[in-house]
Amino acid sequence: MLSRVRRLRKWIIAGVVVVAVLAVGGPYVFIHFIEGPAPAKLVLPKAQGAAAGDQKVSSREAGALTKLGGAWNVGEGSVAGYRVEEVLIGQDSTAVGRTEDVWGSLSMAGEAVTKASFTVNMASVVSDQSMRNAQFDGRIMDVSDYPTAKFVLTEPISLGSGLVDGGSKQYTATGTLTMHGVTKSVSFPLSVEVTSGSGAYVLADVPIVFANWDISNPSIAGFVTTKSSGTLEVLLHLVRGAGNPVSSGSSASSSGGGFGGPVTVPSTTVPPLTVPTAG
Repeated sequence: MLSRVRRLRKWIIAGVVVVAVLAVGGPYVFIHFIEGPAPAKLVLPKAQGAAAGDQKVSSREAGALTKLGGAWNVGEGSVAGYRVEEVLIGQDSTAVGRTEDVWGSLSMAGEAVTKASFTVNMASVVSDQSMRNAQFDGRIMDVSDYPTAKFVLTEPISLGSGLVDGGSKQYTATGTLTMHGVTKSVSFPLSVEVTSGSGAYVLADVPIVFANWDISNPSIAGFVTTKSSGTLEVLLHLVRGAGNPVSSGSSASSSGGGFGGPVTVPSTTVPPLTVPTAG
């Protein structure tokens, strides 16, 4: 009888140990071996070495690119999305969602950007996890009601001199950001790179405090905990010709990229969240 009690006790202790290992090791294995590392932060083409094959021109000729007035449109290769640091059952992780469904235009006069408007189809933003996407589309961003995010420049940006082919300079952009039905004034640094064969690129990381845009904190009690803020990551490829069309369903014309209107998408049905249990 005593031996049975001892064996039972050993099995109970062993079971507790297994559950503890799964509780800690399960998320670790999922994050580091199944989910894999988060996508790297967006960078300008020069940092990627993508501009190495472009035909080079003199600084005088490259500088002239910044002085040509008129419109520049958001073209192929533009990306926008979010980056949020999270803790999944005690394990640090990074959630990243992105889309290439971005459009808009800017106008230049002399060496200044005088007008700019860019729109992101939030309903097309996806990460590598369908469960995360369902939460993003539903309770977090409500994409059926607020399918787009839009930035409109409210103060001119003086580019000045020194922006040469293959090089980059930093500036500050000030405007209004409309997201999740809330419009707020924002100011943030951005980097601009001009390449003779590919147009221009604009890179920006915009810090977003969720509460400021009435966005539900992405945390899920007992499963995922996130910070109260994240980053809106944007890389725009600006071209002289026709840019990305406005997303299908918009009331605006899709020609030339333009200053398009909002996207209309059907109501999103969010599947219930299933939280895996240890063991």
